Amino acid sequence: MYHTWMRYFTPGPVHHRLGLVCLGVGLQHGALPPVGPRTLDHHVAVVISAGSGWYRTPDGRRQQLTAPALLWLTPGVPHHYGAAPGNGWDESFVDFTGSAVAAYTELGYIEPDRPVVPLTDTTGPRGIITRIARAARCGNPLLEVETSAAVHELLVALRRARAGSGPDTDPVLQALARDAFLPLSVAQHAARHGMTPAALRTIVRRGAGCSPKDYLLGIRLGRAKELLAATELPVAAVARRVGYDDPAYFSRLFARRVGTAPVRFRERQGRTVPGGFSDRIPDPGHPPVIGPCSSA
Repeated sequence: MYHTWMRYFTPGPVHHRLGLVCLGVGLQHGALPPVGPRTLDHHVAVVISAGSGWYRTPDGRRQQLTAPALLWLTPGVPHHYGAAPGNGWDESFVDFTGSAVAAYTELGYIEPDRPVVPLTDTTGPRGIITRIARAARCGNPLLEVETSAAVHELLVALRRARAGSGPDTDPVLQALARDAFLPLSVAQHAARHGMTPAALRTIVRRGAGCSPKDYLLGIRLGRAKELLAATELPVAAVARRVGYDDPAYFSRLFARRVGTAPVRFRERQGRTVPGGFSDRIPDPGHPPVIGPCSSA
């Protein structure tokens, strides 16, 4: 005995320009019949919240699948899977496609070579899939845009729920973020952690989806923007605050990555705002807390 509910959508050309579109959503539980063998032309994220089952690889190997887990179905790759006999399992799925899939794959959010991914928890992903299911009500004029936005959120939630490699729990990434403003090279950062630059690249690529250089640069430039927008520190002082002893090099790097020079960025931000709530340098670790509005 099993229960199933699903809806499928056909987004128009303009919706596809959003980068990701949702093609379908489903919620199922119980002793579900096996799926496949079949091949699809789009991606599907299958979230297994309870129970166990199996997945047969394209080369015929049978792989055990135990909740909580994620099953990636990718375009052009034959797949065959099913719940274990007896009580079966609890699954939810989202079909999606779009031009942004390539970037999410390059960043490591989608793993074509790793179809079965253990998860730490499915609460976050299941909540987003439930929102997609609610948006699928008949006559919803926001359906395509609402579900498109949710697919982006789902990929982030699945990445965060991946067992053993959460970006918020990796001590190396945390240490890099803490030390990002020190004037150190990638090789020097690696040495501080007792590893080779290649090993550091592997860890950062797995955890953040980019190279150590880009990871550090993103943190440094984000902080530089805050200082330029919220303070009157000279550009040279801003450069030193974020780890660059050479202000000319910092300015060239900033302009190349941001698209405008630091001085021009500051002018565009209009940093002097009458009635602002603070004139202190912003602290990234302690954002302001904005409470509920009170009536007069």
